[in-house]
Amino acid sequence: MKLRKGWEFNALFRTGTRINGELVRLLFVRDDSDSIRFGCAVGRRQGKAHVRVRGRRILREAFRHLSDRIAPGTSIVLGLNSKGLDAKTQDIQFDLERIFRRKKLLVK
Repeated sequence: MKLRKGWEFNALFRTGTRINGELVRLLFVRDDSDSIRFGCAVGRRQGKAHVRVRGRRILREAFRHLSDRIAPGTSIVLGLNSKGLDAKTQDIQFDLERIFRRKKLLVK
C-alpha cells in the first residue's frame, strides 16, 4: 500500500525513527496492522524535476525487490541523499537491505 496523502507523510516525519545509510534515508514506524505502507520523498533541493523523478523511480524499484521480505505492520518513507541520486539501483538496493537488517525490519 502506498502513502499518498500529505498527512500520512507528516505523521511519519513527526513520529518516525530516522536512519541514514550511505545512499538512502529511511523513516519508519511499526504498528499492529498487517500491511506495509510505503512512500518516497525526494525534495526540491536535490535537483530538477528529471533528477527527482529518476530518484523516486530508483527507490521504488529497489524497494520492490525487498518488499516481500519486510515485516508486516511497517510504514516506511524512503529518501535519497545527494550521493544516492547518482547511484545505480543495485547500490541503492544493497544499502536499503543493509539498513533493514540493522533495524531488524526483514523477516526470514
